[in-house]
Amino acid sequence: MDIAFLGGPLPQRGVGVVAPFDFALDRELWRWVPDDVSLHLTRTPFVPVEVSLDMARIVSEHETLREAVRALHAVQPESLAYACTSGSFVGGVAGERAMSAAMSQASGVALPAVTTSGALLAALGEIGARRVAVVTPYTRSVTDSLEAFLREAGIAVTGRAYLGLTRQIWQVPYRDVVDMARSAVVGAADALFISCTNLPTYDVIPQLEAELRLPVLSANQVTMWAALRRIGAAAVGPYQALLDNSARAGTGLVVGLPVEPFPAVEASALPEVALAGQPFGDAEVFDALDPPPPPEDPLVN
Repeated sequence: MDIAFLGGPLPQRGVGVVAPFDFALDRELWRWVPDDVSLHLTRTPFVPVEVSLDMARIVSEHETLREAVRALHAVQPESLAYACTSGSFVGGVAGERAMSAAMSQASGVALPAVTTSGALLAALGEIGARRVAVVTPYTRSVTDSLEAFLREAGIAVTGRAYLGLTRQIWQVPYRDVVDMARSAVVGAADALFISCTNLPTYDVIPQLEAELRLPVLSANQVTMWAALRRIGAAAVGPYQALLDNSARAGTGLVVGLPVEPFPAVEASALPEVALAGQPFGDAEVFDALDPPPPPEDPLVN
């Protein structure tokens, strides 16, 4: 069969993604990407360190980022994304900005670059959210660092829950994410943020938005949303407030409203739930949505 008349393949636009060595959710990132955009992923070098503040610092070192970007430069992406929440908030707001600048400069052509934490701040501004409930798979110390980052950026954390995990975060099922969300959303939250790019969230977002009646943002979602915006493309996804204006109806949030600083809230005053090792209630609907687990990585266990 002669297929020369098709003239294809169709041209693809590219987004270069730098991820930590233990990132396991490549397929989830792709689910937000339109058909005419390709993702080009590379990983930071393996280090035998569990998920912690130390690991966050190691996988976000500027020279590590520069080497990753130089490798991606060979396939000529149009924008760059650093897909790690803790690695991009561990240095505070100034550290996040420096990371984005280092990636852009390393490209040699000043490509637009985003990080997950920078994308989070942009997404909160997009939906006009100033008060956020937070759930994470991290330990308390890493969760504290995320809260400090948000507070520095003028975002009030109204409640939080965390799992206390230091490894194999990609294996957390949706029912655990849902349980954390229900525990963390108390008081006057404008939105919920689910942290960590290694935590599966794609299918659970619309269901949680319907139940909680507020926008739900996740690390992978905001990363792809921001990276695609930098090349004039739109992220795709089923009825998510960040991606669909109609999904924001009834939230009371104003699109594009600038985020103003809030008074600091002491961590001891926040509702907090540490859920590591606790049994969970019935959540069959979310169990059915769980993606199949990726193959075991023999180096990370």
